[in-house]
Amino acid sequence: MAFATINGITVHYELLGEPDAKNLVVFSNSLGTDFRIWLPLFDEISEDISVLLYDSRGHGLTGGADKPFGMGDLVDDLIALVEHVGIKRAVFCGLSVGGLVCQGVWQKRPDLVKRLVLCDTAAKIGSADVWNARIDAIAKDGLESIGDNVMERWFTPDFHRERADDLVGYRLMMTRQPADGYSATCAAIRDTDFTDALPTISVPVLCLVGDQDGSTPPELVEAMAGAIPNARFEIIESCGHIPCVEQPEELAELLQSFLKKA
Repeated sequence: MAFATINGITVHYELLGEPDAKNLVVFSNSLGTDFRIWLPLFDEISEDISVLLYDSRGHGLTGGADKPFGMGDLVDDLIALVEHVGIKRAVFCGLSVGGLVCQGVWQKRPDLVKRLVLCDTAAKIGSADVWNARIDAIAKDGLESIGDNVMERWFTPDFHRERADDLVGYRLMMTRQPADGYSATCAAIRDTDFTDALPTISVPVLCLVGDQDGSTPPELVEAMAGAIPNARFEIIESCGHIPCVEQPEELAELLQSFLKKA
């Protein structure tokens, strides 16, 4: 495990490979998870791909849950971490809120971005009413109270039926996150809209979504891809909101194909 003080908080991260590698992917994870969600992917990708993983502010082993924060803080954290480990330019792959963070990195520091992989995300996710209701439910009854509903959005009925032990484990991951960090991230998502920035993206972009994603459905992700010049759009079959867990082989194939394209 590696830790660094970034923007006044302790950040948990892992750099696998060299910071100047030709193929280096920075992964930014989703709400209610830590960087372990990406681990199934690494059995499928080529050994010549280096990766940077990290737990976002208020999640996992990263600090910052004790104070309010917004999308600007999440973006600044990732930029500062990338600079801390010595990365000059990389492919940024973000899942859900991680996709928003990666869009924010493009908007603030496009010099760092070689390509973007926007996975099960959008320029604007959900409505203020939806996020406020979730924040209120957590404040009243804790993360446990929303666990089942979140799992229905994360994973397909087949996953629920065939991978019951894994489902319990990922539910525990979600419900054991710091409640304040989770709620602050909900507020950050609620207050973020990068729609106007989409046409400015000039690097190659791959937009991915699970065909049964209950959080960012395919039509939402496809609309985002349509607003980005020359973006590629792909649907992953038999998959919910977390393809790196449910369909890592398919995600790895699409990612590696995208990295190889000129």
